[in-house]
Amino acid sequence: MAAASLIKAPLWIADRAVLPVENSLGGSIHRNYDLLLRHRLHIVGEVQLPVHHCLMALPGVRKECLTRVMSHPQALAQCEHTLTAMGLNVVREAFDDTAGAAEYVAANGLRDTAAIASSRAAELYGMEVLADGIQDDCGNVTRFVMLAREPIVPRTDRPFKTSIVFAHDKEGTSVLFKVLSAFAFRDITLTKIESRPHRHRPIRLVDDANVGTAKHFEYMFYVDFQASLAEPRAQNALAEVQEYTSFLRVLGSYPMDMTPMTAGSSSTVTSDDSSST
Repeated sequence: MAAASLIKAPLWIADRAVLPVENSLGGSIHRNYDLLLRHRLHIVGEVQLPVHHCLMALPGVRKECLTRVMSHPQALAQCEHTLTAMGLNVVREAFDDTAGAAEYVAANGLRDTAAIASSRAAELYGMEVLADGIQDDCGNVTRFVMLAREPIVPRTDRPFKTSIVFAHDKEGTSVLFKVLSAFAFRDITLTKIESRPHRHRPIRLVDDANVGTAKHFEYMFYVDFQASLAEPRAQNALAEVQEYTSFLRVLGSYPMDMTPMTAGSSSTVTSDDSSST
């Protein structure tokens, strides 16, 4: 479902796509980082929301009748201890996303299967909530990014974050250190560093007369930093980064989510243009 939402935006079926990228318990959602690189969309906002999961099934289904529970792998992991404590002897089955799992159970009339999703998903697909708030950790938070076909104009009158992805295959020592130093020397705070294997060139061979041929994984590096592309220090940092990298792409420069985090938070993604279809 995440991939499908990214396809709709370029085809003008939707104005925005919202993608979860990391969770405070499960960590980075690697598949979605790959999607950010694959699709030519721009990050225009972010939001960090508390996780609140519900166990739901078709109306009239009792918990003791369940043999299977479906949801996104992250959601299943985030509710594992609670499901065990409830005494449910069910098979955990991964699905593309939480709401999609609820829709699938409802559409196919699966009376032996429950889904883990939000209460809103239960309303949309006519499901009955069997247990509310089943996440193992009440402090669990997921970060989402909002994507659009066109970037927003970066500003300096409010806190901005910029996301980039780069690769380096240049010979030499401490290349990654030099790249990251471009930000440190300009007092730019890095908030995220994520590495993913290079899909099209996974292995790099390095010949050494003393030890023979070494094989190294090639990586794409995703970096978030606290600065707007409208700031000269950010522009200068990226200019220096280009000197050490073979590939550099700005995924977006966008307002930081500054909404206070509360248990009942219902934040919306911030952007200069929040219109959507």
